Amino acid sequence: MKNYNEVKQTLCEMLEELNERLAKITEDVRHTDQPIEKDFAEQATQTENDQVLDYLGNAARVEVTQIKQALARIDKGEYGICEACGEAIKEERLKALPYSNLCIQCAGKIPR
Repeated sequence: MKNYNEVKQTLCEMLEELNERLAKITEDVRHTDQPIEKDFAEQATQTENDQVLDYLGNAARVEVTQIKQALARIDKGEYGICEACGEAIKEERLKALPYSNLCIQCAGKIPR
């Protein structure tokens, strides 16, 4: 098994950063530092902002899940192996997207 300590450290740092970002987003959406505006126009603006924050939060949660899955693959000795075809994922792809579970060919087959 290849030693992935550096990758594991990078993934853990990414996870910590995302958790901090999620905490801040949650705080902002709950308006813990300020009440909801009384003015209808301001409420509409806050609602739009909340929707953007919700989208960002959801994207961050997906990334957190992917990182946790990558850490589990490292622990099981399965990191760097494409889950679709079983071939090795190129090092360049893992450097660009360290939580990738698919090689570039298989990832390209997924409809968007």
